[in-house]
Amino acid sequence: MKKLSTLALVAMAAGLAATALVTRAADKKPVKPYPLDTCVVADEKLGADPSMKPYAFVHEGREIKLCCKSCLKDFKKDTAKYIAKIEAAEKKAK
Repeated sequence: MKKLSTLALVAMAAGLAATALVTRAADKKPVKPYPLDTCVVADEKLGADPSMKPYAFVHEGREIKLCCKSCLKDFKKDTAKYIAKIEAAEKKAK
């Protein structure tokens, strides 16, 4: 009986692991690169101040880079404005 319950637990664990791997693979969508060399919020050159580490994250499949994490609050307040600014920079680059 112990062997049967151990076998059942191993089979369940393997199934859960396989599901997690499939889900993780599905989440790996290509990310659009950030087209600017400045912070989209503060318009400061990224990495210009060595004491402030740039903050990068992915928003709806698009990489976003800010001069610092404190700009994230402003980005979240008016996301559409900053996304439009990034999209304009992408069009200009083409």
